[in-house]
Amino acid sequence: MFIARWQIDARFGHKQEVLELMKEWERDIGASSGLDLDRSSFVTGSIGALEATIENNLTVESLAELERFFETIGKNPAHAAWGKKLEPHVVSGTSRWSIFRVVPMH
Repeated sequence: MFIARWQIDARFGHKQEVLELMKEWERDIGASSGLDLDRSSFVTGSIGALEATIENNLTVESLAELERFFETIGKNPAHAAWGKKLEPHVVSGTSRWSIFRVVPMH
């Protein structure tokens, strides 16, 4: 199992707009691309992290599942249009993906 973490920083005063656009993406683009909304969560910086940081954490069973998801959203013209709506609200160059392997401890 893996957690795919997409992280981005909102421009000063734009955090709420970014959160709303990310919820829109999840509902309109992610869900139609096979995203299981029960395996997706959002977090924002609070203590010891940049307040402007917003992360979307997706739990996937395999890297193959994640790759299929990336391929699907990459072909979706609504995904590209959404990115253009998001761009004015985020700090350029802060978008990044991090993939973490979940290690069972029990």
